[in-house]
Amino acid sequence: MIKRKTIGLVTFLLFLGLIVYYFYPENKLPPNIQIDKLVVYKAKRKLLAYSNGQLVKTYTISLGGQPAGHKEFEGDKKTPEGQYFINAKNANSGYHKNLGISYPNKDDIQKAKQLGKPAGGDVKIHALKNGRGFIGKFHRWSDWTLGCIAVTNNEIDELYRAVKIGTPIEIKP
Repeated sequence: MIKRKTIGLVTFLLFLGLIVYYFYPENKLPPNIQIDKLVVYKAKRKLLAYSNGQLVKTYTISLGGQPAGHKEFEGDKKTPEGQYFINAKNANSGYHKNLGISYPNKDDIQKAKQLGKPAGGDVKIHALKNGRGFIGKFHRWSDWTLGCIAVTNNEIDELYRAVKIGTPIEIKP
């Protein structure tokens, strides 16, 4: 039989671990750096930011609710895979800020047509829904977007500043 004191200690340690996870500072993107390439590894839930061929930061991300496989049509909750580029920046997003991804391309549109469905669009790198920024890093514990790539509000602020429209993004399985 587990004693109450043991349960209390375990609960306290778990709570302490959550606090440390939430507040533990992560590396910041160096100031005045220009990101010239982004690479996403969906299975690892990582977004890598490069400048002049050098990895400068790795972000932990959340994806669409059905992340395995390439996005095939609107509403499938998959994050696309392939070669795209950043095609928009929105400082007034419903999700703090966002960077638009050039999905769908011609191949994506053709594939969706073959399935008799719309390809969809509006795939972004975004932060947390406005008013929910307090969730912070805890958002990473599940895949919750409709097919986008999610980071924290502070992380999208960094990316928004350092990534220009036209920057390539490769999204890998």
